[in-house]
Amino acid sequence: MHKQNWQLVGLLLLLCALSILSFSLLQQQGVNATVVVCLSAVLLVIGQILRLWLKQKNLPEQLFRALANGDNTLGLPADHPLRQHFEQARIRMQQARMDAEHQAQFLRQVLLHIDLALLICDAQGTISEQSPAAARLLGQKFATLQDIQHQQVLNQQALNQQLEQPQQPALAKVILNASTAQQTTVTWHRGEQPDTLAVAISAAVIAGQPMKIVTLQSIHQSLNLREQQAYSQLTRVLTHEVANSITPLSSIAQSCQGLMPDGLCFAQAEDKADLQLALQTLNSRTAHLGQFIQDFRQVAAVPKPRLQPVALTTLVQQVYQLYTLELQQQQIDCQLELLDTRLVMVDSTQIEQVLINLLKNAIEAFAQQFVQQKERTVAPQIWLTVSALGQNQLMVEVRDNGPGVTKEAAPMIFVPFFSTKRQGSGIGLALARQIMVQHGGDLVYLPADTGARFRLLFG
Repeated sequence: MHKQNWQLVGLLLLLCALSILSFSLLQQQGVNATVVVCLSAVLLVIGQILRLWLKQKNLPEQLFRALANGDNTLGLPADHPLRQHFEQARIRMQQARMDAEHQAQFLRQVLLHIDLALLICDAQGTISEQSPAAARLLGQKFATLQDIQHQQVLNQQALNQQLEQPQQPALAKVILNASTAQQTTVTWHRGEQPDTLAVAISAAVIAGQPMKIVTLQSIHQSLNLREQQAYSQLTRVLTHEVANSITPLSSIAQSCQGLMPDGLCFAQAEDKADLQLALQTLNSRTAHLGQFIQDFRQVAAVPKPRLQPVALTTLVQQVYQLYTLELQQQQIDCQLELLDTRLVMVDSTQIEQVLINLLKNAIEAFAQQFVQQKERTVAPQIWLTVSALGQNQLMVEVRDNGPGVTKEAAPMIFVPFFSTKRQGSGIGLALARQIMVQHGGDLVYLPADTGARFRLLFG
């Protein structure tokens, strides 16, 4: 028992003794000096008891005031039991706080080192935690889902003004509206670079608050690869089946032409001419179809790139030199903007072919425009740009101020055998994109106010 409690017990016992003594003396002797002294002592003891009681009554207020002032002694003597109990509780709380801080620090270190885009947000959309991979994937760090929504609206407005694309699912709305575990895909743009995100949402209770844990993963590259693989597989099947039929048809047509004697007579003279024309047409069309099949095979026969360190500026300059004379003859001004000379691992022959295809398309677009309009309203220009993008990416852009790509044709330009040219095979851009996909990059068409704008992305 604490000393103050012993004091209180002692005072109570003393009060009882003095009260009994005073009462006895008062009955035996009446009022005299001894009785007065005893009664005074009783009053003093009662005062002392009141003082201790008031002190105990004010103890909680004293304790809270000491805690508010950061006084760990609580204003109590060292041997007071409350002070000892408080010290034990303080040590436990400090240890629990340190454990919580260590756990939080551990989780932050995990978020820093894992290559997983992770967001943790509350029901109002405030993002409490996010991994650096999320900021890299989305292009920047966001504080709330509303900020993500605002950025996506800006990106879509910039694109829809040119392509009139339908509104894509909003990432922020998908997360806010998810009431249970959910998986979906949304479209995202880092600036002008398109991306497709796989979104997985799960609910959790953290520190007593309902939270949503969101993981994001870019599947744009995987979708491109799947698309190219599908084209390749379809191409192999079609070329095999069609080629097996074309070869004997062409052979039979040639044989029939050679076996038909010059003196062969028909009931009507026109019949012989019709037969010869039919055989010639069959032979010609099978030959054209055979050439088409050879072009068709190119889509499925792109070799694996042989990567070597090369400066993209060097490749652009080499392609420009190839077309210098033709550009001069066509009176086309071609500007080089070589802003980044870093080396990248590419197959220089394949990337040159992509650049040649794009530059050739731009030159042919000007020629076709001149044929249709019979005059040039603006001086034709082409810009070849090498520069850096965010996320440690490089890009080569081929841009012109020609007729451009129509809104109807824009979604189809990378589909094999789709062409806006009368004599076009429709495999140039499809091959170019396949080459870029095999390099781990992409070839994208970007809307522009005038002309066409293609960008080679190197991750």
